[in-house]
Amino acid sequence: MNEQTVTALNEALQDEFKARATYKKVIETFGPVRPFVNIVEAEGRHASALLRQFERLGLEPPRDEWAGHIKAPASIAAACEEAIAAEIENAEMYDRLLAVVGDATIRNVLLNLQDASQNRHLPAFRRCLERHRG
Repeated sequence: MNEQTVTALNEALQDEFKARATYKKVIETFGPVRPFVNIVEAEGRHASALLRQFERLGLEPPRDEWAGHIKAPASIAAACEEAIAAEIENAEMYDRLLAVVGDATIRNVLLNLQDASQNRHLPAFRRCLERHRG
């Protein structure tokens, strides 16, 4: 396995860990607010999909650097705004990673994660902002 692919897997996994930790912090701070309660579970599934690739390749995955290190947003609206920005950055990250990954299975996982981010999470956070903008 080439170094670029391993680096890409590490970056993608850390990004999913960060999203999960961020959305957990929102729930911890504001209660079971939609869509955070739904999407935090999706981020866990995304991390699991990436971890399965580490296992498939016999690689040691990085540890979660984000759990317990996220600052709570000021409001639910701010949390939605931050989530929108994070999902947009997520799509850009996956575009960049897909440009260097040749392994077909990993590419498929990355494409699926990017699709979920752009076509499910981003619209949900935009609706969240509309509900909570005040």
